[in-house]
Amino acid sequence: MRVSEQALPDMRVPVPTYRRSDVTVGIVHFGVGGFHRAHQAMYVDRLLEQGSAKEWGICGVGVLPGDRRMQEALAAQDHLYTLVLMHPDGTWEPRVIGSIVDYHYAPDDPEAVIELLAAPATRIISLTVTEGGYNIRHDTGEFDVDDPAVRHDLHSGEPPATVFGLVTEALARRRARGLRAPTVMSCDNIEGNGTVARRAFTAYASLVDSELAQWISEHVRFPNSMVDRITPATTDEVVAALSERFDVQDRWPVVAEPFTTWVLEESFADGRPAFEDAGVQIVDDVAPYELMKLRLLNASHQGLCYFAYLMGYRLVHEAAQDPLLAGFLRAYMDTEATPTLRPVPGIDLDDYKSTLVDRFANPEIRDTIARLCAESSDRIPKWLLPVIRENLDTGGHVRLSAAIVASWARYAEGADEDGRPIEVVDRLADTLVPLARRQLAHPTAFIENVDVFGDLARHSRFVDAYTWALNALHSDGARATLKELPGEPE
Repeated sequence: MRVSEQALPDMRVPVPTYRRSDVTVGIVHFGVGGFHRAHQAMYVDRLLEQGSAKEWGICGVGVLPGDRRMQEALAAQDHLYTLVLMHPDGTWEPRVIGSIVDYHYAPDDPEAVIELLAAPATRIISLTVTEGGYNIRHDTGEFDVDDPAVRHDLHSGEPPATVFGLVTEALARRRARGLRAPTVMSCDNIEGNGTVARRAFTAYASLVDSELAQWISEHVRFPNSMVDRITPATTDEVVAALSERFDVQDRWPVVAEPFTTWVLEESFADGRPAFEDAGVQIVDDVAPYELMKLRLLNASHQGLCYFAYLMGYRLVHEAAQDPLLAGFLRAYMDTEATPTLRPVPGIDLDDYKSTLVDRFANPEIRDTIARLCAESSDRIPKWLLPVIRENLDTGGHVRLSAAIVASWARYAEGADEDGRPIEVVDRLADTLVPLARRQLAHPTAFIENVDVFGDLARHSRFVDAYTWALNALHSDGARATLKELPGEPE
């Protein structure tokens, strides 16, 4: 049975019981992918199912060429889709989600998107545009004004094409019309994601109109948040199994682990849904939760993926079930990440760390190592390098973190330990792969890239740990290197 509004009464899986025709758009979301549909859209769906939040329906917006496929898939299904929670015991828990009520592909009609963003009913503009989507330079922490897409929006005289151009133009219209400012809510895995979003949008606006930038600074709210749910890419096998098990034909379902968390700062310009009624934790300070998640879960994913790929693993759960890799991750979390964290209210850190390894090992998720290895130059600087820098400043341990960086450098050479080619998926691949291939003769070539690593190559304690691990990876291989790491003092 194909997912559609008409088919809902006859479907064999849980479906929305609320009337979607009563739901109006209050949230416009950029970056409708798997994570948004498994997380934020799911929380709004929960509220709608409770009979509230009818003015907080979601309209998705896509700006990239790849977003065309999502627009077509959702349009064909009345913007409905199936979320399947994958339990470790093999149980699948599907539900049709109805909180996304519209979707615009911005290149088709940028003016319509701008007017949607400028509409008084749009009170939240939310984002999952990836860690690299905020156009912030790793080396300076500033907005990259030389980015070609940004320069095109600023100087071409054509309708804006970037999220920055579209939102800024909409905010300018709201200001001119005397309308209230909206909230811009980042849901990306970045430390201080709201603060980063504020920096990016106000920097762009200042290039357009300094008075507008001041208005944004004074009136628009950018709450920080911590989001957590492992959401692998949807495979053809999942689509087929959903049809076979539940008679649900969905062009693009989404799968996720049962675990989910959302910690959200109480900072909104013009109201918000009662997220707390759907299980969201509303707090005054998100920072402790952010650091916990980014430096434990996200950085541990990086700690796992390169070593695992070099060892021959291709699925995350198989690698996480390897006692050697699991022990390495726990050692990193205990000795290097945890000392950099602040107290996290209501969280038992030992329990959280234990559940992380169990979550990684969930055999039903079938997340790929390659997905975790992708776009490393956007991930490592935000999740792992802050741990290294803080431990360098405080005299803490950096041996295991440095080994993770070394495993990335070895992976970036583009061949595994059996000589099989590795497709390095990274926006900086054309720069990083040649550097990695120089490191047999020049061991610090990779980390001398200041755009990614800043001045880390000048810190002898980090360099010594890094070069030891890199040499061991080359001479002995990933498994032998891991055996030497956790118990070896610096």
